[in-house]
Amino acid sequence: MHFADFAAGSIGGALGVFVGYPLDTVKVRLQTQRHYKGLWHCVHSIYKTERLSGFFKGVSMPVSTVSVSSSVAFGTYRNCLQCIQQCRYGSGDARPAHLDFFLSGLAAGSAQVVVMSPADVVKVRLQTQTQPEHAVQGSTANMKVKYQGPLHCMATIVREEGIFGLYRGAHAMMLKDGPSFATYFLTYNIFCEWLTPAGQKQPEWSGVLLAGGCAGTCAWGLATPMDVIKARLQADGLGKRRYSGVVNCITESARQEGARVFFKGLGLNCARAFPVNMVVFATYEMVLKLIP
Repeated sequence: MHFADFAAGSIGGALGVFVGYPLDTVKVRLQTQRHYKGLWHCVHSIYKTERLSGFFKGVSMPVSTVSVSSSVAFGTYRNCLQCIQQCRYGSGDARPAHLDFFLSGLAAGSAQVVVMSPADVVKVRLQTQTQPEHAVQGSTANMKVKYQGPLHCMATIVREEGIFGLYRGAHAMMLKDGPSFATYFLTYNIFCEWLTPAGQKQPEWSGVLLAGGCAGTCAWGLATPMDVIKARLQADGLGKRRYSGVVNCITESARQEGARVFFKGLGLNCARAFPVNMVVFATYEMVLKLIP
């Protein structure tokens, strides 16, 4: 078993969170709340009412959990690829086919949902909680927030919705992450093949950065429609429950807002994915070189 990939994926994932979290907050707000008129209106509204801290609401939970889920994803990918190579070619050193990368990525995306879903629910609830973060003393308009932090949010969800409340939207997340991770790892390896100079086994660091960025962009381009559904299902607990499940959320969203609703945040996802995954893959490859 390859343990180094678990460690490398963990470090790369944690660094990637910091790079992309502000844009992720904006994306979630656009996908789940209808009163924003566009990207810049959303950014301006968050900064005006919540200042810079508003862009990092709930960041502590993803940093810790994304490092775990990224570890699971990269570790599962590498070890599944090793198993496929052994089964298909009789050697772990054999050159994998593109289908091997795709299947290993599919397994990686599915495996990390188990770890990531609770943290993602907490992240989305905190990001979409837009009331002031303090109560107005001596006022009738006492606006105390429902969730006072990641741990309080998690405890409140379990108390009000049961343990399965932390896995709300997990089916949509599975449908999103399985194919998107398959695309992610396949695209990365294809670009690495193209960018590797003749006579070398790996591309230069500029090639790794470009391959990682393109892999993230392609994966998020595929994942965005189901990401909208996932975010809506996960946020569907702050107020009155609107959706009964994945299919109901898809049909209701399309009926009320049209087909374009499934592409809310597409440009933002792709813009965020490029620098984030440049960092993720560069860190991943660097740590693998440092670990024996």
